[in-house]
Amino acid sequence: MAARGLVQYVVLRGDLGREPLSWPLGALVAQACHAALAAAHAHGEHPDTAAYLAEGGRMRTVVLEAPTERDLTALAETLEQNNIDHKVWVEQPENIATCIALRPYPKDDVHQHLKKFKLLK
Repeated sequence: MAARGLVQYVVLRGDLGREPLSWPLGALVAQACHAALAAAHAHGEHPDTAAYLAEGGRMRTVVLEAPTERDLTALAETLEQNNIDHKVWVEQPENIATCIALRPYPKDDVHQHLKKFKLLK
């Protein structure tokens, strides 16, 4: 089964890496990894997730930046309202929402909800 142009979007809070929070790069990467794995696990039975994971080294992941926690929260609300499967990663024990990962989707199904976010730099 072809993966139909599937992509997993990961949206990470950009403010975590800047002053005053200044999280190390490794901690930020870990947040994105946690969210992506949690979303794939939570929706592992979905045919798109199975097809995406079967792609192995050809999987496509796009990492975007939500400038602030408020932006991340607003995105989560939009995704909920539009029935888009996703996982909000909340780092413990700090209880800080750090990242959102969608399950793998065809780009055209979800891009409209993500187009205001820029690639993470």
